[in-house]
Amino acid sequence: MYKTARYFFTLLLVAILLPACTKKQLPSGYGTDTGMGSGADYGDIVPSLEGDYGLGAEGLEARAAGDGINGNKYGDWDMVEGILPSVYFGFDSSSISASERAKLQQAADYLMDNPAEALLIEGHCDWYGTAEYNIALGERRAISAKDYITTLGISPSRVNTLSKGSLESTSGLSKEQSSQDRRADLIILK
Repeated sequence: MYKTARYFFTLLLVAILLPACTKKQLPSGYGTDTGMGSGADYGDIVPSLEGDYGLGAEGLEARAAGDGINGNKYGDWDMVEGILPSVYFGFDSSSISASERAKLQQAADYLMDNPAEALLIEGHCDWYGTAEYNIALGERRAISAKDYITTLGISPSRVNTLSKGSLESTSGLSKEQSSQDRRADLIILK
């Protein structure tokens, strides 16, 4: 009798927990009250435009004057975009793939040829995840690129990092479509 009851409760527990393990989840930071419904496939969701879904500016602190970008200036430096290509990352990753390392080598070569200039690396993320998580991921991406450039012989004092997180991302795209948002922009500082 005791064995039968134990087997029964074990099977009951498995029957209750197993469906919970196979249910698809929304991206982190999203609940069922987002207006996206409770469909089974979230790979190509397009959220409604109502609400901020955890991506708003609530709880974010304003930058102090002089510690960031003001127009086309970063501190006392003039920012020049478009000279160096952006470095792209995989979903939820700050690892630099072998195919992207040549872009960082190009940046290191440029800095070696122009010793009076510096580099700003802006880390960007796609719209998936919370604003706080994406700011941290953008920072990890920028630091990863900086660390790689410094292994190529560039002084760390010539490389600045800044995380933009998902502030400039295009919301509502699938993971594949939003790959252009998972990047680190390499901006020359003159």
